Amino acid sequence: MADWLPILRSLSIDEEEARRVDARARLAGVCFQTELLSSGLVSERTLFLALAKHMGLAFVAHPDPDALVMRERQGLAALARRGGARVSLIVDERGQSIVLIAPDRLNIPALRSFVERYPRASTRIRVVQPTVLRDAISVRSQKALMRIATERLFTIAPEMSARIVANAWQGAVLGAATVALAFAALFAPSATLLALHMLFSLAFLACVLLRVMVRLGGRVSTEPRMTTVRPAEMPVYSVLIALYKEAEIVPDLLVALSRIVWPRSKLEIKLVCEQDDEETLAALRAQELRPYIEVIEVPPGVPRTKPKALSYALPMTSGAFVALYDAEDRPHPFQLVEAWHAFRGADERLACVQAPLTISNRRESWISAMFALEYAALFRAVLPWLARRGLLLPLGGTSNHFRRSALEAVGGWDPYNVTEDADLGARLHRYGYRADVICNPTQEDAPTDIRTWVPQRTRWFKGWVQTWLVHMRDPAATAREIGLLSFIVMQVLFAGMVFSALAYSVFWATALGIGIHWYLGGEFRPTESILLLVDVLNVALGHVAFLLLGWSALQKTEKPGFWKCILWTPAYWCLMSIAAWRCVWQLYWNPHHWEKTPHKRRNRVRVSLQKTGT
Repeated sequence: MADWLPILRSLSIDEEEARRVDARARLAGVCFQTELLSSGLVSERTLFLALAKHMGLAFVAHPDPDALVMRERQGLAALARRGGARVSLIVDERGQSIVLIAPDRLNIPALRSFVERYPRASTRIRVVQPTVLRDAISVRSQKALMRIATERLFTIAPEMSARIVANAWQGAVLGAATVALAFAALFAPSATLLALHMLFSLAFLACVLLRVMVRLGGRVSTEPRMTTVRPAEMPVYSVLIALYKEAEIVPDLLVALSRIVWPRSKLEIKLVCEQDDEETLAALRAQELRPYIEVIEVPPGVPRTKPKALSYALPMTSGAFVALYDAEDRPHPFQLVEAWHAFRGADERLACVQAPLTISNRRESWISAMFALEYAALFRAVLPWLARRGLLLPLGGTSNHFRRSALEAVGGWDPYNVTEDADLGARLHRYGYRADVICNPTQEDAPTDIRTWVPQRTRWFKGWVQTWLVHMRDPAATAREIGLLSFIVMQVLFAGMVFSALAYSVFWATALGIGIHWYLGGEFRPTESILLLVDVLNVALGHVAFLLLGWSALQKTEKPGFWKCILWTPAYWCLMSIAAWRCVWQLYWNPHHWEKTPHKRRNRVRVSLQKTGT
């Protein structure tokens, strides 16, 4: 601190304030300079301009990325390092080599002594802001980062990538089944319809049985278990948020992120945006971002998916743990602390913990109410039930906290899978890792209309099918690696849910057709009677299991008005079926297309009224 005092005085920061910064730095176990910049007392540019003036060195505001003398691996290593590159070499317009320094643990007396002893050499030294140098390196490393983002998983484990939707034998089986079904429907329509109903009924029954088992397993309500720790013991934590066309909710996002409890000198937040998303980037530039927040711009390129953007940003993080949030999320302030405690108390096999998601706008529409019921069942009942038994855990798309070493060991996110969360949960399990759940929730808003809900659910269904096809390329190997029970769970959660959604409309269409046939004077044949009985039982059991599990997962304050969910369930399931059939169409024509879910800024008046109890 004493070395920095002359510079701080020139910036109107007195010694008492500097001592407070120094005390926080010692408490957090970081250097004085890191804590000073994290505190927000002075901007990075102002501090390094003052440093250059104090040292008698020139200052470079915008180094040319193309002029950097740096190999690819050196650039990637600098981006992965906390604080970026300390020293870099650049060639100026006259062809002279210039040394750029952007130190994060500067020995000021030593540098000053060097400048005084070697004044001629010091004319080739320039001071540059660490973030500006980092930006230049990131621009220079774009090709390498894009290659990592799009090709890494396919290169190291092609059998785990959804880049190829179905392999040779899967394509042959699907083609043969389609042709056989067409011929069977042409020559034996009644028998074919009955066989299809039985197949769909198996999927329906499997989903019903899973919900019943979860319901009978009971709901375990636990409080977060945390102990007092010294900030010096806490590691660097990286938080990734992918944004696309989210300009409207940028202010809400920054407010939510500001509430995260973690030492600011050990927190790095990466806002990952598409380079051509000018509106979102403009909204971010309009905000005064804190020093620990960085905007990462992803160059245009296929596939244009969220996991591709996350895979591009991951090499630019340095945290031992990585959290993933969506742009509309409001995580509990202590969620990172609870996640770290979970990792700290477990062995290296714990690769990920999933925080529960709760819907804050459940009263806005009947769709958001049904969505909230689904989320309650999934995050408060199904996932904890699976986690307690050590079974495969299909992760949610947000509020995942990863042990970085495990995330990198399995190849990170699959850029070609449109539900990268479910796929990553399965892949972690196949590699011998496990996932668990924590208690502190994340609040988010559900879709409130059909036009928003259907594309989102279509993407989910499409990703589940992609995940199922990937991990069923070698069923015997998958079953051996994850165990028989997890293998069965995978069939139900990925294939079973999609099949049952497809079946729902088939059941209703068949029942309607039989009803019209009977109304017009036709007679019930044995086959039609069986079909009608099967359809009625499937629909009734499916609705009952869905509603009972949802009811058991709701909190007491959420149960009033549950009767509306009972009435809306048939319509909601019809929408699921529409989304499932759209998924089949898209899987064939556009398998890697990412249908963006738009988000709106929260209604401030509504939130204010809720807080005051009005």
